[in-house]
Amino acid sequence: MRSDEFYMHRALDQAREGLAVGEVPVGAVVVDPAGEIVGAGYNAPISGRDPSAHAEIRALRAAAERLGNYRLDGCTLYVTLEPCLMCTGAIIHARIARVVYGAAEPRTGMVESKANLFAQPWHNHRVAVEGGVLAARASRLLKTFFEARRESGEAASGPLDGG
Repeated sequence: MRSDEFYMHRALDQAREGLAVGEVPVGAVVVDPAGEIVGAGYNAPISGRDPSAHAEIRALRAAAERLGNYRLDGCTLYVTLEPCLMCTGAIIHARIARVVYGAAEPRTGMVESKANLFAQPWHNHRVAVEGGVLAARASRLLKTFFEARRESGEAASGPLDGG
């Protein structure tokens, strides 16, 4: 089985794709129990004119389409940024077994920063979580993006507008 770092590098590749088209650089991949990447996505709410087009949602949709089932039992989601409220809910509903993320999101993160929604007792599904995998690389991408926006005078919408 490949390492968490291997798959996080694939998520970082997705984040760089988003960056290349002007999106907040957050990327995600879904890996099945055999170690195959079955879904991938980067943030695209701007280009897709879709507020739900976060990297995690796009990767979950791609995996569900490929596997022919919205339940992604046994799969792991790798994402470069701590998931938000919306993405955390989708992860639980998709029955993802494990989430591995890179950078914490101190303003809207729902795994460790603002709350731990995965640990709430009312959910009928438990998600294992590991954070901080290649966090410095993920943080650097985000920092570079937002510094460039500030220098160009563009306003950043939302805390990180995805993730």
